[in-house]
Amino acid sequence: MKKKDIKILLVDDEPDILEIVGYNLSSEGYQISTATNGIEAIAKAKKVKPHLIIMDVMMPEMDGIEACENIRKDSNLANTIITFLTARGEDYSQVAGFDAGADDYITKPIKPKVLVSKVKALLRRLKDDDSNAQIVTVGNIVINREEYKILKDGVEIILPRKEFELLSLLASRPGKVFKREEILDRVWGNEVIVGGRTIDVHIRKLREKIGEDHFKTVKGVGYKYV
Repeated sequence: MKKKDIKILLVDDEPDILEIVGYNLSSEGYQISTATNGIEAIAKAKKVKPHLIIMDVMMPEMDGIEACENIRKDSNLANTIITFLTARGEDYSQVAGFDAGADDYITKPIKPKVLVSKVKALLRRLKDDDSNAQIVTVGNIVINREEYKILKDGVEIILPRKEFELLSLLASRPGKVFKREEILDRVWGNEVIVGGRTIDVHIRKLREKIGEDHFKTVKGVGYKYV
């Protein structure tokens, strides 16, 4: 997918942030839209259908966490990548962000060039529209990698992008133990800095949605799908 075709929605109540981040990303060739609060972000996301949303946490009217949760409920936006860009760097804030369905969590301040690199790393997860369909069936779970759809016993389950990619990776080799380093590299990419706790949060969410027995922890090593 070419940069000129990629749509990014910036959400922040600080005009300076929207201007600086918007300028740097538009200079890269991306299509940029903006919103100043969570309510506006939801409406704009439904209208624009962005490939990536970069959103602040603390905003008036509706904060970023609630907005993220609402966006994740819209099946038309299931493939949209969401990352928080915020000054809130506490562990509990990051966990809340991932629990809401975010794919990444970036803390301010951050240099523009570093932010652009992180955006590029996130956007590498996008696939061309003409990619070949890949359907994997494991027991009662059907994974459609092209359409980013999960069926459990014939019922569709909506997963945030990173949860989908983590499930797809583990289910691609049932019984294989994927080390944490490999999971971070293949799901989050080398340029996105996350901790091991991020994997734990996503595994916990998958256990809630797919089933506790499907995921086994290999202590001190990683995880496997059974």
